[in-house]
Amino acid sequence: MADYAARLVFSDGKIAEFAGPADITKESTEAIVNAANSSLLGGGGVDGAIHRAGGPAILEECRRIVAEIGRLPAGKAVLTTGGRLAAKYVVHTVGPIYSGGRQNEAETLASCYRESIRIADDHGIHSLAFPSISTGAFGYPIDEAADVAVRSVVEHLSAAAHLRLVRFVLFSAADCETYVRAAETLSRKLAAGSVIFEKQS
Repeated sequence: MADYAARLVFSDGKIAEFAGPADITKESTEAIVNAANSSLLGGGGVDGAIHRAGGPAILEECRRIVAEIGRLPAGKAVLTTGGRLAAKYVVHTVGPIYSGGRQNEAETLASCYRESIRIADDHGIHSLAFPSISTGAFGYPIDEAADVAVRSVVEHLSAAAHLRLVRFVLFSAADCETYVRAAETLSRKLAAGSVIFEKQS
């Protein structure tokens, strides 16, 4: 794993870290999250990179899932093998396409993080890495997306039984700094001592 730029430390010892620029396909967390499309058949950006790095085993499992449930709706998540990745598992979730905030995009994006944490925790996974969901081709403004992502992870990691570490793996230094600012802002709004913000010097 790359060094983190900042982190949130929870009162029970759980941690949310922020790192970038970094490559999520090289993460050694137990699971990584794929910003997938509804077909689950791979695509561009993070989705394509994960499928290329993980090899055909991921696509084979995705095809089995689609045969059972059809296309994966936005805001939902499913779990597959990590194939050749260092991560043992991939959680695939479909983010919203941004339409100016008028189509419940924030609620759908929050659901991506909530459902990814839920499915990881249900499988006894202890560490999970997220990309910045929906901020590439789906057009979600990264400052708004970061606020939703950080708030959702703080809320749902707190309640997780097994998951102890969530790591945001951001493509660029600028993206990472946006998430770090969101984390610092949120930490100031929470009850004193519940989450401590720490930034690497």
